[in-house]
Amino acid sequence: MSLKIIHTADWHLGQTFFGYDRDEEHEAFLSWLIDILTLRQTDVLLIAGDVFDVANPSAAAQRRFFRFLREANRHNPQLQIVIIAGNHDSAARLEAPIPLLEELNTSIVGVVPRTDLCKIDFDSLLIPLYNKEGKREAICLAVPYLRQGDYPASKEGKDTYVEGVTRMYRQLYDYADSQRQPGEALFAMGHLHATGAELSEDDRSERTIMGGLESISVEAFNEDLAYTALGHIHKAQRVGGRESVRYAGSPLPMSFSEQHYHHQVVAFTLENGCLSDLEAVPIPLRTALHRIPAEPASPAEVLLSLSNLPLAEEGADRSLWPYLEVQVLLTEPDPGFRHRVEEALADKAVRLTSIIPSYPKKEGEEDSRPFSYTDLQKIAPLDMLRHTFTNRFGGDLPEELEKMFNDVMREVSL
Repeated sequence: MSLKIIHTADWHLGQTFFGYDRDEEHEAFLSWLIDILTLRQTDVLLIAGDVFDVANPSAAAQRRFFRFLREANRHNPQLQIVIIAGNHDSAARLEAPIPLLEELNTSIVGVVPRTDLCKIDFDSLLIPLYNKEGKREAICLAVPYLRQGDYPASKEGKDTYVEGVTRMYRQLYDYADSQRQPGEALFAMGHLHATGAELSEDDRSERTIMGGLESISVEAFNEDLAYTALGHIHKAQRVGGRESVRYAGSPLPMSFSEQHYHHQVVAFTLENGCLSDLEAVPIPLRTALHRIPAEPASPAEVLLSLSNLPLAEEGADRSLWPYLEVQVLLTEPDPGFRHRVEEALADKAVRLTSIIPSYPKKEGEEDSRPFSYTDLQKIAPLDMLRHTFTNRFGGDLPEELEKMFNDVMREVSL
C-alpha cells in the first residue's frame, strides 16, 4: 500500500506586513491548499510549526486556522493532519483544542510531555499514520520546537543545546524503531535551524540570531528515516545534500529578503515503505513584492521610476496591489523625501511599506547598514536574549533565567 503526503510549514497566520494585514493572502493560500489536498487525494498533511505569527494570535487568525481544518476534513474525510508547534507558536495554546480536533483526525504536538517519573514520554511524540484502508503504514516522530530542558538530560551533566536536541532525535528514533512493525516506515518532523540551511543574504535578523550557535547537524536525523519534514527556515530547500531532509519554506514571503523565494509545498508518496514521486508544488503568489529601484539610486531617479508605475483603477481590489519598498541613495539627510514619494504614489496601484536610505561608503568602510526597525521586529525577544547571553558570557542561557524571562513576557502581554 501507499501514503500520499504533503509537507508545509511556517504559515505565520495573523502576520501584518508593515501595518497591512494579510488576511486575503492567507485565505487564498489555504483555499489553494485544500484544493491540492483534495485533487491529489492526500492521506497525510504535515505542518512543521509556526502556524501563527505570534504566541497570542488574533481571534480572526485562529478562526482561519480552525476553518481550514474543518474544510480540509470536509473535502477529504480520510485526511490525517499532524501539526507541531514552532518558536512563534504558543505550545499550550496550540494544544488546547486537541479533544475537539481529534474528531477531525488532527494530531497536535506543542509541548514535550513527561511521565510521572519526569522522563520524556516518547509515546506521546509518536503519531501513527494510516492508509485509506485503515492499516498503519508509518510512524511520525512529531518533535515540536525544543527549548532548553525539553530534550533528554546528559548523563555527564551540562551540555549544549545542539547536543541535547541531537540526543532527543536519536533516542526518539531508537524508541520508534523498537515500536514499528515490519514494513512500516519512520518519518520525523522538526522546527529548528539545520546546519547548512541556506539563508537569504540580507535577512539580517535571522542570520544574526542563528549565528550557527543553535544549528543542528543533518546527522541528527537517522538515514533510515523515510522523510524529515522541517520548518523554521523560510526558504524551501533540501538539507545536507539529502533529498529526504527538507524545509518546505513559507507559503508567503515574510519580508522583502524573501521576494525571490520559490514558495511551495512538498508532495511525495510512501510506496512499500520507500520514498517516491517527491515533488515541489509551487504556490500561486497572490500579492507581489517590489523593490524600486532594484539598487539604491538618487532621489530624482527614484521619483522618476515611481512616476512610471501603473495607475490605480477605480474600484480595484487594493489587497492585490504589490507591496513596495523604495531604496534611495542619499548624500545627506532629506526630511522631505518621504512626502515627495507619497505624492508620487498617490494615484499608483502599489502599497508603500518602507523607504530604505543608504549613503555612499567612505574609503575603507565595510558594506553594512544598521538594523532597521523592521529587522528588529523579526527577532523574537527570547532569541535576542539567548544570543546576547552567549556572546557576553558563553554557553547557553540558564533555564531559570529563560523561565523568568518567559514569565515577564506573559505578564506584559496580558
